[in-house]
Formats: sequence, structure tokens, C-alpha cells
Amino acid sequence: MAAIDTAVATIHLLFAGLWAGSVVFVALAVLPTATAGELNVDPLRTMASWLRTVSRASSLVLFLTGGHLAGAQYTVESLVGTTYGNLVIGMVALWLLLTGLVEAGTGRLLSGLDERKVRSPARSALPFFRAAALVACSLLVVGGIIV
Repeated sequence: MAAIDTAVATIHLLFAGLWAGSVVFVALAVLPTATAGELNVDPLRTMASWLRTVSRASSLVLFLTGGHLAGAQYTVESLVGTTYGNLVIGMVALWLLLTGLVEAGTGRLLSGLDERKVRSPARSALPFFRAAALVACSLLVVGGIIV
């Protein structure tokens, strides 16, 4: 692996960890606290906006770095004809699913926060974030298998 590929892989893993960790933190710590009424609108809005930004940036960075790594390590035949290639394709599907779940969850959360409500938008967003946390952990597991 060339130095550039090592750097790209490192960036890829850092953003994957940041994104996955952020989603899991929101699903397991932030939203349950909000549904209990222990968070105010403004801090929750800040966290949700921050997560949306992290998610969008991470999704873009992972698309670019993952595309580079796949292009450097796989051919079309090896992507569709090998176990590791199939895992890479599976990661792309999980990546798309995670992006959609986080967008849907933050959209529900932020629209409710615009009405100055906390508990009901947090309850509405929680299933999306629980699913997103599961997908994020799955992505890390599949990535670990590939590496």
C-alpha cells in the first residue's frame, strides 16, 4: 500500500469512527435525556445541527476516500466475485442507509425543535437514531472484517 493509500485509509477510518460514535452517542445518551425532559431546546438544537453537519461531511469524505480505496484495491470482477468485494458493496449499502436514517432523524428532531418542543420530537427521532446506531456499528464491524 502506497503512502497516499495509507493516508486515505487513515482519513477514512477517522471519519467513520467520528460519524459512528456521534450517531451512537445521540441515540444512547442525548435523545433519551431529551425524552426525559432533561434537555432544553437550544442545546438540543445545537447538538442536532452539529450531528447533521458531521454526518454530511463524513458521508462525503467516506464516499471520496472509499471510492479511492476501492478503485485502488478492487476491479469490477473482484467487487462482485469475491467475499471482500461483496463486503465492500454491503458497506456502500449500509453507508447509504446510515446517511438516510440520520437525515430523517435530524429532520424530525429539528422540525419539532422549531416549535420549541423537546420531548415529542426526541421521541419521534429516537427510532431513526436507534436504527442508525445499529447500522453505524454494523459498518464498523464490516470495515474491521475487510481490513
